[in-house]
Amino acid sequence: MNINLIEAAAGRLKRHARRTPLLSSPFLDEIAGRRVLVKTECLQQTGSFKFRGGYSAVSALDEATRKRGVIAYSSGNHAQGVALAAAMHGIPAVIVMPADAPAMKLDNTRRLGAEVVTYDRANFESREEIGAVLAGERGLTLIKPYDEPQVIAGQGTTGLEIAEQAARAGVETADVLIPCGGGGLTSGIALALEAHAPGLRPRPVEPQEFDDTARSLASGRIESNARASGSICDAIITPSPGEITFPIMARLCGPGMVVSEDDCLRAMAAAFARLKVVIEPGGAVALAAALYHPGTVAGDAVIAVASGGNVDAVMFAKALQKYRDGG
Repeated sequence: MNINLIEAAAGRLKRHARRTPLLSSPFLDEIAGRRVLVKTECLQQTGSFKFRGGYSAVSALDEATRKRGVIAYSSGNHAQGVALAAAMHGIPAVIVMPADAPAMKLDNTRRLGAEVVTYDRANFESREEIGAVLAGERGLTLIKPYDEPQVIAGQGTTGLEIAEQAARAGVETADVLIPCGGGGLTSGIALALEAHAPGLRPRPVEPQEFDDTARSLASGRIESNARASGSICDAIITPSPGEITFPIMARLCGPGMVVSEDDCLRAMAAAFARLKVVIEPGGAVALAAALYHPGTVAGDAVIAVASGGNVDAVMFAKALQKYRDGG
């Protein structure tokens, strides 16, 4: 896994992925006590950064393999990214999704043309086993959600953009806070920043009780979560960091950060009020850390990745209520 793969992915993604803006607001700066720049991947195709990795992986397959179709497992954002990438290439896609995934994500994945197969993650039914069986039966190529070089390469193109945009904004030294599940986005951004903006330090951010990456970085070995579900931050709930992603994060990332669900809801509302963007709970963890945990961030500026915006109306209304009440 290296910068060459990321730069090659950027070439394939050109004219397909959106170059998302790096936004700011003096009101957010006031809350954080420093300059806050938000990389709005919630405005990406399918509403999250996951399109980058999905398209990168599908487009990297040789034509004969690609025509047979692809399979992926996901709580929703990788599902939609792979589904759209498959549709753009005119190939079949099967997506294995948890039965308790947000209804909007299940529906959107089907609407993008993919076949959805559900499983029970609360009782630890194995999505990997389901995916392996279906891939074998149908000759499909598995596209993993994070522990896959071409997926990491696609996510890393976010980091290429951050490096360029931060330089134009006059920011050469800052923590870059990144919502982290299995670590595909975090490790991809870390590799891109190492090559193009070494003064920017990547830091993974996770919700409370699902902080496997933070604990893994602290202990120096891969740690797992005790539960497989039960957080509003469903987009970034994974069992543990990946075998490929963890060594990259261990080498390049600063300490992990952990935020509460209330912090996420407040950050969602603040982003809507001040930036006019919609962020889902898991996608808001980095902004929550920047705004409400300023003592754990160094420097005069901080960059927060808003990784996704696929939130249902009930959850978003809950976040706005939190903001109205001064939360």
